[in-house]
Amino acid sequence: MIIIKNGHEIEAMRQAGKITAAARALAGEMVKPGVSTKQIDKAVHDFIVSQGAKPSFLNYGGFPASACISVNSTVIHGIPGNYVLKEGDIVSVDVGAYYKGFHGDCAATFPCGAISAEAQKLIEVTKQSFFEGLRYVTRGHRVSDISHAIQTYVESNGFSVVRSFVGHGVGAQLHEDPEVPNYGAPGRGPRLIPGMVIAIEPMVTAGTYDVRVLKDGWTTVTADGKLSAHYENTVLITDGEPEILTVTEGL
Repeated sequence: MIIIKNGHEIEAMRQAGKITAAARALAGEMVKPGVSTKQIDKAVHDFIVSQGAKPSFLNYGGFPASACISVNSTVIHGIPGNYVLKEGDIVSVDVGAYYKGFHGDCAATFPCGAISAEAQKLIEVTKQSFFEGLRYVTRGHRVSDISHAIQTYVESNGFSVVRSFVGHGVGAQLHEDPEVPNYGAPGRGPRLIPGMVIAIEPMVTAGTYDVRVLKDGWTTVTADGKLSAHYENTVLITDGEPEILTVTEGL
């Protein structure tokens, strides 16, 4: 069931979204050679708590950290630990904050120092694919119109879109209906109406779209070991242009 948010709930989601986006920005600033993923996770946790919120991911389904930190060929759900970032890595950080009864959810991939031209293009195409999909986040379009726009843009740039994981609704629960795939034919799925809130999150790979989950039950990597990038925002459907809720000043 798709839950339509009222004005009070939307305002709470704006606040949750700002905290979440600020945590993402903080993590991105920390992506430098010599920093461990555990250090980034601690900073994200401490910041979210300092804002009177709770990390959405901590203990969610048993996940042991406040941020998913996925390096290079890890697509999503990387568990922070003792890995020390090095020059040339690309680092995807996915964060969520729960505030006043509602969640924000966002992600981005950051370069660690100087990276390869292919890695830079992968990051840029992944981010832009979100905005290609965002063009269809208006009243009357269907969910798969977003999906199709993302897939078309990504594949036109020589990359692949992950099929096994998708975007989703967001609200009082971190994952709500509807599912928002990043691939598929247009004109399908639920019709978008004002008050819906969805997380659009392209997960893009440099090689095959096939992925595998490691023995820890979380860490999801590309099947061929090639690079992956991730970009996500929480978005409100309105009567006019869509509103990105996971924003901070200057971003």
